[in-house]
Amino acid sequence: MNRVKTGVPGLDELIEGGFPEGSSILASGGPGVGKSILSLEYLYNGAKIYNEPGIYITLEEGPQNIWWNMQRFKWDLLSLEKDNLMKILKFEPSADFSENLESETKRIVEKAREMGAKRMVIDSVTALSFWLDSTAKIRYAIYVLIEELRKLNCTTILTSETTGRKNDLSRYGVEEFLVDGVIDLYFIPPHHFIYVRKMRGTNNSTTIHPVTINDNGLSVNYKEEILWEALKD
Repeated sequence: MNRVKTGVPGLDELIEGGFPEGSSILASGGPGVGKSILSLEYLYNGAKIYNEPGIYITLEEGPQNIWWNMQRFKWDLLSLEKDNLMKILKFEPSADFSENLESETKRIVEKAREMGAKRMVIDSVTALSFWLDSTAKIRYAIYVLIEELRKLNCTTILTSETTGRKNDLSRYGVEEFLVDGVIDLYFIPPHHFIYVRKMRGTNNSTTIHPVTINDNGLSVNYKEEILWEALKD
């Protein structure tokens, strides 16, 4: 199996060297756990280290806000954008999004195809509820999106907001069944943690590990383990 290295320090050691190529990974957790940082670092490392184009699709914040938030990190984002190796785009659905799920969802995929992206981030699938009025429609939209991205062999992170409880996997209870991998992120002040809940085709770590977020981004201490009981529900 081909692996897509995340380049996130310590993460690849938990998942046999990287994400399965062409897979979809759900990064879930409450506010402030590091989902967006992990996702952008995945794209940044892909472009900077491995010369793989990546695209960040935001369904909520504008691109300017995301670029501004990333200024705290020592990342050379501007040159990557100029070289067409990294883009941040806002997805603006049409008024009939709910009635035309398949065609609307494929609009996102077209952005990746136009760029020749090998990596993608959708932030967040939780925001689909703004335009969709049922869990069934949300599930179908995510299903179509994942299947179309597989055709491009694009390896994708989809973020999902949860309440932050340790047993919460997603907002709607369907996302985790559609994706190939689930990474849970936690924040118990002042500490951050990561748990690879599943990763298809991978003998992944089954324990919780501490995470550090600083000016270089997010890193995982893969040699240190945390007891499940240490996480408060």
